[in-house]
Amino acid sequence: MRILKSILLVAFLVVSCSLNVQAQQYKAGVIAFYNLENLFDTINQPEVNDEEFTPTGTNLYTPQVYMDKLGKLSDVLSMIGTDITPDGFSVLGCAEIENITVLQDLINMPKLKSRGYKIVHYDSPDKRGIDVGFLYNPKYFKVLHSEPLFVPLKGDDGEPYFTRDVLYVYGLYDGEPVHFFINHWPSRRGGEEASAPNRALAASVAKAKIDSINNASPDAKIILMGDLNDDPVSPSVAKTLGAVGDEGRVKPNGLYNPWVKYYKDGIGTLAYGDAWNLFDQIMLSHAFLDKKQSGFFYQKASIFSKEFMIQKTGRYKGYPLRTYDSGAYQGGYSDHFPTYILFLKEKK
Repeated sequence: MRILKSILLVAFLVVSCSLNVQAQQYKAGVIAFYNLENLFDTINQPEVNDEEFTPTGTNLYTPQVYMDKLGKLSDVLSMIGTDITPDGFSVLGCAEIENITVLQDLINMPKLKSRGYKIVHYDSPDKRGIDVGFLYNPKYFKVLHSEPLFVPLKGDDGEPYFTRDVLYVYGLYDGEPVHFFINHWPSRRGGEEASAPNRALAASVAKAKIDSINNASPDAKIILMGDLNDDPVSPSVAKTLGAVGDEGRVKPNGLYNPWVKYYKDGIGTLAYGDAWNLFDQIMLSHAFLDKKQSGFFYQKASIFSKEFMIQKTGRYKGYPLRTYDSGAYQGGYSDHFPTYILFLKEKK
């Protein structure tokens, strides 16, 4: 019941906050993030642990399953932001993808192909072989620079422990310089508290780069997004990044986190034990908060959750409809809901 109430509240907030941008004197921009939940190809790569996502693996991950998953994901992605602008999202950060091939297959699905999305991707050293990625519509964004930022973890034995890189992308968003950071921080395996230092380290890698940008350009427009495996109030977010949920308290070199209130209201993007977590966050720098500026400014944050994306029966009733349950294919989408941010800019 608690899960259902939270979902209904999300739907109410999205509807009540929706804007008819076409009737306004504003140009809209939609930036999104989505954990695609183990979007692997079906080919066994000997150098990574992907055997379960092959036709003979424990998940019986056949080409038919792969194509069905691509279709389901493209259904969701084709809808995000289209109530605001016909082109939908202009930029998408994503997590849990195996390689660039799966992203190429995704953007070539019929419901997405006409938008002409391009890709920024680097292979991460993660032992499972999963990476983060960046999709963008070249009508809105031009890439000027990109690089992976290594996260130097160590295991209990002192040996290097490899996780996902932080993906940094810099470019022009409708002519404005914008810096993007795409994250998928280490999991909570071993317990939330015991694994917290790993996420704090990943956060510090992004924070160091953000600080260097702010030192060179105090008014820089910066967007940090990702599956953080931590909530908006967790130390990695609230202390290491210093992100706050009150616009009035954001310092000139700080980050605004619009998801704090969602989380405190019991609303999230993934569920566990009949309670919501909100790991999938998009944060933005102080420069986006001035609504009287000539460039893009922040308007609202939303969780994208339609009825068809929700599990209707079983032990995960009310949760996001996932791809697999104990090795059995569920024909779902992801065990996370996507999130997105609406930016507006006054038309000249």
